[in-house]
Amino acid sequence: MTPIVAPVISLRAIGPLLILCVTALLLMVIDLLPPRERKEHLGVVGLVGVVGSLVLSLFYWGADERAFKGMVVLDGFAIFFNLVIGFSVGLVLLLSLDYVHRQGGESGEFYILVLLSGIGMMLMASAADLIMVFLGLETMSLALYVLAGTFKSRIESAEASMKYFLLGAFASGFFLYGIALIFGAAGSTNLARIGLALASGAGRDPLLIVGFGLLVVGFGFKISSVPFHMWASDVYQGAPTSVTTLIATGSKTAAFAALLRVLLSALRPAQDEWAMLFWVSRC
Repeated sequence: MTPIVAPVISLRAIGPLLILCVTALLLMVIDLLPPRERKEHLGVVGLVGVVGSLVLSLFYWGADERAFKGMVVLDGFAIFFNLVIGFSVGLVLLLSLDYVHRQGGESGEFYILVLLSGIGMMLMASAADLIMVFLGLETMSLALYVLAGTFKSRIESAEASMKYFLLGAFASGFFLYGIALIFGAAGSTNLARIGLALASGAGRDPLLIVGFGLLVVGFGFKISSVPFHMWASDVYQGAPTSVTTLIATGSKTAAFAALLRVLLSALRPAQDEWAMLFWVSRC
């Protein structure tokens, strides 16, 4: 019975993400079919997929599923943020149905990339391992880099996309280096195991302190926290309005969800230290 039950549990833990994945793949197929001039029907299909993901998230409310050796978790925390992210993605699709066509930047890839960014956001909210946080972060970011430059004929849009990509790449490098240092200090990238390592005295290791600082740099960029916020004004101005809405809501929600899970799961034994660090940085 074990080989049969284990895959089912894994699929339950990533159910809301799977619906968005299947919808995105379906949009790739529908995009090849007529009509070629207008693409609003792709947005409508995408909305149906987002609604299905939201309904499944509500159905799983109160669940506590873990999959892929504890790397992905579907609990009340993840479900709450999945609902917020799903509403953000759905509203962006709804806003884009007419806006993108009127602005002359409509394409099938636009709606597909919005769903892919939503998949990355939900993965960040459900991640219980730093590697999964990074995968979700990059899935979300790569889609948003392209979406910011949707209006190819506008210099501001190309500038926004390029600045977002370059600064985001630097932030991802800091984030990944921080993961490597934390792995070297704690011996694992699993958030629960990092917490156990901290409780056993690994919190005094300089590698862990520096690694956490690098993680804060990566998260700070994604949530536009001072002093990592200077990209936001140019990107918000140059990107399409609906994409700006997604960056300002969905991506921030996902980043805050991942940051809170790291702080409250992996770094809870060092809460006094990181609370003081954030308090000083805000002053």
